[in-house]
Amino acid sequence: MTVMNFVALARGYRRSGQTLHYKNAPVHRIVKDFVIQTGDITVGDGTGGTSIYGEKFNDEEFAVSHRAPGIVSMANRGRDTNGSQFFVTMVKARWMDGKHVAFGKVISGYDVLRLLNELPTDSQTAWPSTKVKIVDCGVNSIERKYELGEKELDAEDDMRLNSSTQDDAKLNA
Repeated sequence: MTVMNFVALARGYRRSGQTLHYKNAPVHRIVKDFVIQTGDITVGDGTGGTSIYGEKFNDEEFAVSHRAPGIVSMANRGRDTNGSQFFVTMVKARWMDGKHVAFGKVISGYDVLRLLNELPTDSQTAWPSTKVKIVDCGVNSIERKYELGEKELDAEDDMRLNSSTQDDAKLNA
């Protein structure tokens, strides 16, 4: 459910005559050396968001750990309150396991995350002083499904996932 919601919002999803999309969503929270948060597709200030299933949807299994920088996870306001907002960790954050559904890992773009992490923010709200938004987004196709091994899950830099890396990742899992 979580990945389907994320992919649909990255592509653009029509519901009730309205297109729900991450395109133009602001980055509304940057907590230096912790998380970068975005995905409020309805209000744009961190108080809104919706899913393709309705306003909120339930948590899934907490199968992915916030074990390293670059983990992509749903932002929520408590149990079973997932919508469209998500964050990317900048550090290992295992205390969030069991509270937020992690569902992905950044495999390229760490340079952008590091730049965002360094932006000045409001000390009360963590809102970046510079306007930052998702200019465009979508979904890239892949030749085949791959699984990341321990080394790739813990990586803090861009990964080059070619077919041999995919085979190595499977062997190391």
